[in-house]
Amino acid sequence: MKEVAGKVAFVTGGASGIGLAMVRSFSAAGMKVVVGDIEQDALAAVERSFENSNAEVHTIAVDVTDRDAMAAAADEAEATFGKIHVLCNNAGVALVDAIENADYRDWDWLIGVNLNGVVNGLQTFLPRIRRHGEGGHIVNTASLAGVTSIPGFGVYNATKWAVVGISETLRKEQAANGIGVSVLCPGIVNTNIGAADRNRPVELVTGRPSFAASPKGLDVQTLEGVLDPSVVGDMVLTAIVENDLYIFTHPELQPMSDARFEEMNRAFDRWRSWREAHGV
Repeated sequence: MKEVAGKVAFVTGGASGIGLAMVRSFSAAGMKVVVGDIEQDALAAVERSFENSNAEVHTIAVDVTDRDAMAAAADEAEATFGKIHVLCNNAGVALVDAIENADYRDWDWLIGVNLNGVVNGLQTFLPRIRRHGEGGHIVNTASLAGVTSIPGFGVYNATKWAVVGISETLRKEQAANGIGVSVLCPGIVNTNIGAADRNRPVELVTGRPSFAASPKGLDVQTLEGVLDPSVVGDMVLTAIVENDLYIFTHPELQPMSDARFEEMNRAFDRWRSWREAHGV
């Protein structure tokens, strides 16, 4: 999408952190932006922050795990601004603890928001983008934890790896329709995701904090490279314009993914040798 001015974007989890940074970057580029979020107070703050500007920003309270609510939000967005061209499936929550300590409520919560939230966004908005035939772009927020394994992030990893896979496949499927796809894989950004428990449904509360363990496997460089969300918002806008698949906010962390690919390559070599040795 080389021309974004005047286009309409819908951003989930858009009232804070990376989502709000996207909203600001898109608005500054002349886009009309619908902010979807589960937190009413945060949405009210967004409205106040834009009330003295010429930006066209509309807020909607919506839970990405509620399919009917997502459909209603899409209807309201189109009634407000017209055809939607950009969808950012950004809402997310996190858990830092070993897999052995997680229970079904942890899995249900993270899968519900991080994975099913993306699915619900795609099921709701992709047909609408396809229908108007003007092309568009989809951004799915994953994580560096979607391309590498970090001890203590197993449940989170599972959801984010799925988002990366969905994004890679969707990009190939939608290219002929003029719909680009990007997957955002940030490292540590200065957001309030560490306080995600504030929005955990009562029935999925475990009685222990979601950040129950220190993030083992993260080195000092990782922890010191915290980015301001505004930088990420501008990177996402650039990726939409240039139709980039991957958005890696912390290129200095490339060795973490390199180590994974190197281990995979060694495994290919090992099993190639095994088959040769066994004549199969």
